[in-house]
Amino acid sequence: MNLYPLALRLTDRRVLVVGGGAVATRRVPALLAAGARVEVVAPELTPALRAHADAGRVVWHARRFVPADVDGAWLIQVAIDEPEAAAQVSAAAEEARVFCVRADDRTAATAWTPAVTRHGAVTVAVTDDGDRRRALAVRDIVTAALENGPLAAAGPAGAGDGTGSATAGGHVALVGAGPGDPELITVKGRRLLAAADVVVADRLVPGMLLGELRAEVEFVDAAKIPYGPAAAQEEINRILVERARAGKSVVRLKGGDSFVFGRGGEEVLACAKAGVPVTVVPGVTSSIAAPALGGIPVTHRGVAHEFTVVSGHVPPDDPSSLVDWAALARLRGTLVVLMGLKNLPRIAARLLAEGRAGDTPAAVIQEGSTDGQRVLRSTLREVADAVSGAGIRPPAVVVFGDVVNALA
Repeated sequence: MNLYPLALRLTDRRVLVVGGGAVATRRVPALLAAGARVEVVAPELTPALRAHADAGRVVWHARRFVPADVDGAWLIQVAIDEPEAAAQVSAAAEEARVFCVRADDRTAATAWTPAVTRHGAVTVAVTDDGDRRRALAVRDIVTAALENGPLAAAGPAGAGDGTGSATAGGHVALVGAGPGDPELITVKGRRLLAAADVVVADRLVPGMLLGELRAEVEFVDAAKIPYGPAAAQEEINRILVERARAGKSVVRLKGGDSFVFGRGGEEVLACAKAGVPVTVVPGVTSSIAAPALGGIPVTHRGVAHEFTVVSGHVPPDDPSSLVDWAALARLRGTLVVLMGLKNLPRIAARLLAEGRAGDTPAAVIQEGSTDGQRVLRSTLREVADAVSGAGIRPPAVVVFGDVVNALA
């Protein structure tokens, strides 16, 4: 079978999808991402497709296919497993000279979907003449090379970050590295890290990620900048702007998420003031991940309908504290405290004084997601002493609420 590989520009072009089941559910998102005007013909839709229809992203015709449906279509996706019905669609497409993809039997179709992997602005499609499993295997090899190998850093600085301007004038990406396990960084975050010219990292960034940097990458350890907190942040801002203005692809790598007590907002403002484009890549925050990995869901049906995340780096009685501890004590849901281990005795005492029950379940998760993870369970009244006796050390996440025992 002779094939001619081709990329289609579907923006604002009508694409017909026949069928509303699992196959259509998998195919429609890629068509929407390509900008196609998608119309679905099917008596019923899966909940995911119904959500697209309700949001106006696709047009749904709640009926069976009729040959006139192919009129005006640029491409047809047959997503049904009834051979006779599928053949009727492909026959109508053939008569209208419209390419048709069939999920039930691609050899009877005029086109089929290749095995695809996407890496930023690069899309790789692997076609085959019948050996689909081999095509998928090749696709997986290419995916691994793009994500982790030398190909990840190929191309000009900043290529593929989605801004369209990084190559000419430099670019900054704020990347959340996750709670500690190097595998919990996002795919996009890992891709930008692999392509970076400069990496500015905090102390809580997983070390394994830094070990994968190319030898020529400039590494700036933000934890070692010899200034006070405010001055250190100004120096970090200066480095980000200076390197980006020099045409570099700069990654500001932070533990957790850049905007959860990570000063990411300050860095975005500094870059914006200097005219430096910024990409924000959210990270998995330890406020949710650490409890989850310790067997504690921050919400649970019938137990907690809310969770609140606060910073504990400032004690409750400090005039500079912005936290309303009295309001937190009245809440019935889950309270998660980050950076609060040092002030835990004062935090617990304040919650007790404001009326939170002393037998409220409490837990402390040290170094969540890493080999050093430890989980201590206690109560609000006793947790500070329990932490001291157990030798729990930072970084640690503190959780108060009935969810602590929800899965125990």
